[in-house]
Amino acid sequence: MTAVTPTAAYTPRRLLLLATVALVAGAGAVLISRQFGHAPDWALLLGQGWVLKLHIAAALSALLLGVVQLIGVKGTAAHRMIGWSWVIAMATVAISSFFIRVMNPGSFSLIHLLSGWTLIALPMGIWHVRSGRVRAHGRTMAALFVGGLVIAGGFTFLPGRLMWAVFFG
Repeated sequence: MTAVTPTAAYTPRRLLLLATVALVAGAGAVLISRQFGHAPDWALLLGQGWVLKLHIAAALSALLLGVVQLIGVKGTAAHRMIGWSWVIAMATVAISSFFIRVMNPGSFSLIHLLSGWTLIALPMGIWHVRSGRVRAHGRTMAALFVGGLVIAGGFTFLPGRLMWAVFFG
């Protein structure tokens, strides 16, 4: 494996990014709670099958680990350990999605293309860093984070979807 030199520690820029993300998330939560004015209906999630529960748990884990990775110091042993945990969580999200067919009952939907791409891109990202192509690794993994978690996750909050019902319904 190629040795990677750790990047600078927590710089003011990284800390500012973390504070901005926390502020935006907090402000968004306050605005949404004022608009819809009720607590989440967790019973809707509890009534779902184990595959969907696994999918949601893995997605939330990947989201948390991904934020830590994007903000944290790169190239350290902790980065590698968290990175492997993130890869496992992302693969779990992608694989479990193939067993969730609510949008097209009994059939795959367009979102499953993203799941397939995730299962291709994860090993590509690992191959990049093992080949010493650290920049390509970073771009691949960041794109998976944004596309596979943030954007795809955002679609779960559209009206008529389960997460919409849990938080806003």
